[in-house]
Amino acid sequence: MQQPVSNGNGGGATLISAGTVLKGDISSSSDLRIDGTVIGNIKSGSKIIVGSSGVVEGDITGNQADITGKVSGNIRAKELLQLRGECLVTGNIYAGKLQVEPSATFNGQCHMGANIVEMSNNESAVSVVAAQ
Repeated sequence: MQQPVSNGNGGGATLISAGTVLKGDISSSSDLRIDGTVIGNIKSGSKIIVGSSGVVEGDITGNQADITGKVSGNIRAKELLQLRGECLVTGNIYAGKLQVEPSATFNGQCHMGANIVEMSNNESAVSVVAAQ
């Protein structure tokens, strides 16, 4: 049996296994691994992994992200974003650093640099205030 990945704060990774469909937003301070389907936004203070059978319909925000499955939504990774294998990403990405394998598919705009990730988070807060 595979042991959960530890993030150093005593908690293990949270796993949404294949065959599981979760509707709603997820917020976590530990690592997340998605092998099932999540319909909602995902936010983690650590690493988010979307496995080859994983599907996410919503935005992903985390320190790091490793995508092998399908994502329909924007991805924000403060540090490293990896698009691996046969992944399919439809949405804009904001990443400190980006690694894309030749077999990955990405459709959207790419914004890189640590200040870009922070700025994009601030812009969404400013647009909410301006709308009021």
